[in-house]
Amino acid sequence: MSAIPATPLAAVRRVRVGSTNPPKLAAVRAALAPWAPGAEVEGVSVPSGVPEQPVGFAEIVGGARARALAAHRAGAAGAADGSALGVGIEDGLVTLPGVDDLPLNVGCAAVTDGRRVAIGLSSAFAYPPECSAAALAAREPIGGLFDRLWEKARGESADAASALGVGNVGRLSLGVLPRAEYARHAVVCALLRFLHPDLYPEEAARP
Repeated sequence: MSAIPATPLAAVRRVRVGSTNPPKLAAVRAALAPWAPGAEVEGVSVPSGVPEQPVGFAEIVGGARARALAAHRAGAAGAADGSALGVGIEDGLVTLPGVDDLPLNVGCAAVTDGRRVAIGLSSAFAYPPECSAAALAAREPIGGLFDRLWEKARGESADAASALGVGNVGRLSLGVLPRAEYARHAVVCALLRFLHPDLYPEEAARP
């Protein structure tokens, strides 16, 4: 594989992620590694501004965007030269028009340098209906619902929620697609705009 050329992301020195969730931090570190291997990535606890169980693209993207902007404000320290980024990652459930089936879980990553906000999405997967039905009806966080179902159906319990480790997609894929890798795809897709700033218009990073 040929060497990856230098890009504008090489100037990134400080990255703040709007979460302290270990898989999300790992996803951001892995996504940035080819272009900004020396960037310092840290998590900060910030509000998402959306329900704990987001439903629909508006809430999923809105939560990721709010986290990214809040994280950037927490870590930019006045930087306006592109050396500081804020990242937000939010998962939620969406139903597809014309598809009368299970809702899909989609992850969204938002990345901002304070001047623009870029959005990327993960792949999508369906939870077992026992989880997704309750999550949609009562807005109960699907992570806890899935952990309880998994323990009941598979007899596997953990000291911590699966969201803090391999993730629900990791369990369902039997370890083939852990949560950090699932989220990394969304972050990489959001970073494309920063790799080629001449090809994308600079849009104000509105709250």
